Amino acid sequence: MSDPIVFDRRAVRLHRDRAATTVGQVADLLGDCAERLLDRLDDTTRRFTRALDVGGRGVVAPMLRARGIEVVSCDLSARMAALNGGRCVAADEEWLPFAPGSFDLVVASLSLHWVNDLPGALIQLRQALQPDGLLLASLPALGTLGELRTALTEAEAGLTGGASPRVSPFPDLRDLAALLQRAGFALPVADVEEISLRYADPLALLRDLRAAGEGNAVVLRDRRTPPGALFPAALSASPRRDGRMAATLRFASITGWAPGPQQLQPLKPGAGRISLSDALK
Repeated sequence: MSDPIVFDRRAVRLHRDRAATTVGQVADLLGDCAERLLDRLDDTTRRFTRALDVGGRGVVAPMLRARGIEVVSCDLSARMAALNGGRCVAADEEWLPFAPGSFDLVVASLSLHWVNDLPGALIQLRQALQPDGLLLASLPALGTLGELRTALTEAEAGLTGGASPRVSPFPDLRDLAALLQRAGFALPVADVEEISLRYADPLALLRDLRAAGEGNAVVLRDRRTPPGALFPAALSASPRRDGRMAATLRFASITGWAPGPQQLQPLKPGAGRISLSDALK
């Protein structure tokens, strides 16, 4: 039985094509998220030489090159891929064209949340890594844009008696480490950081999402023109903090290593030299 199709990949590509001319408007936010992810490279003594940048939107590749790492970039949108400079290719994350063992580092900053088969994409990324290669990825986690989701649902229900999905579903943090393990990564880790955004102009949030290529691409979205009162009603009802509209990004970071001979291995049960009872005394 095939996996359900949640996202319209053609719509995702078209959104990113269009955003290639506007993504600079949100480069600061994308750059901050990328820096938070790449800071994890400082936690390992491993030095990387050849990286794959997946969907970095012109932000990640320069940061990697500044670290002395050779970079190949890919994006579903050819126009967006071209923003990364250097070597780049238009490629679908669900059908990656790279040979096994092509890279020792893969970085996917806020770029995998529109993938229908996330386990399959993670398997392909692991296969593209050399033994002992590292995956660094971030995704919006469950709870991201929760204020906007609730406001749109309630406003649309009040106007039409029903509601269609207008904010993407996001993965639960508890599932991400399990997905890494399922994809064959060793030493999987997943954690989340909450970033609070404030908008004096509520419409600026919608403009930022559009500028970043984050338009609604859910297959079951209502493709009719929404009621004219929908977004004004939803935005006026959204919670305020310090007089500004609140928006939450739950930034989930995941790391995993391609299996290799140099990795530390967990001890077998019973192999410890000190018993738990003795340690607790």
